[in-house]
Amino acid sequence: MKYSLLFAGFALCIGTAAVAGLAAQSGETELDLAAIRARAAEAEADAVALSATARARAEQLHESAKESAQAGQANGKLYAASAQPITRPPLDQAFDFDRLVADTAGFDEARMGAAPRFIAFASVSMPAPALKQMIGDVSQAGGVIVFRGFPQGSAKALTTALLKVSGNRGLPENVGIDPRLFRAFRIDTVPAYVVTASDFDVCDGFDCVSNVPPHDRMTGNVSAEYALSTFAKGAGPGGPLAQLHLEALRKAKP
Repeated sequence: MKYSLLFAGFALCIGTAAVAGLAAQSGETELDLAAIRARAAEAEADAVALSATARARAEQLHESAKESAQAGQANGKLYAASAQPITRPPLDQAFDFDRLVADTAGFDEARMGAAPRFIAFASVSMPAPALKQMIGDVSQAGGVIVFRGFPQGSAKALTTALLKVSGNRGLPENVGIDPRLFRAFRIDTVPAYVVTASDFDVCDGFDCVSNVPPHDRMTGNVSAEYALSTFAKGAGPGGPLAQLHLEALRKAKP
């Protein structure tokens, strides 16, 4: 906006200088002073119009930014209201899996979307067909797919890889970059899958250690359905939630 306003002032100065220069030559040549004044007035009007346009654009950007901020606050309040953590037993007691199942009895697909606890760890180094299947299956199951970072530090390389697996139909949803999750769950090899028993927070520092909740984890070249099925059949802390994600995945498949 500053650049536009400076440009408008610069144009106004040019118009004024043009009038002064032409007027200085009036003693040497016969000029139509009325025409010169008319052109100067037009130049000044153009400069004023440009300045007004810049101000209007700035006001539009301000309103857009304000609306975005308000929308973000509303979404944050909605998340805080809907993403309630599952009741945890006291630290001095063993996990009561029957209680955990009862706590998650009302868990639905909307809740899974609001606070996903099914996390798939991926990399663009994976074969394209395997990455495509992972993104599709995990998204349908209500989970998220995370990458450690940009390949070779290039956002374009990641975008190109994701567009390739999506058939150039746009960037897939439920995909993000979060190296903190790789550190928190000690993921060194991909593909990997994690289902947690509850919500959790990850620390931002490179040296800090996140206190992750009880969870099931699987690493290897397996499908999301296989991982969820294995978790659901087991007696691990992520089993009940894995069953719900598995049902969502199977419902979404034709």
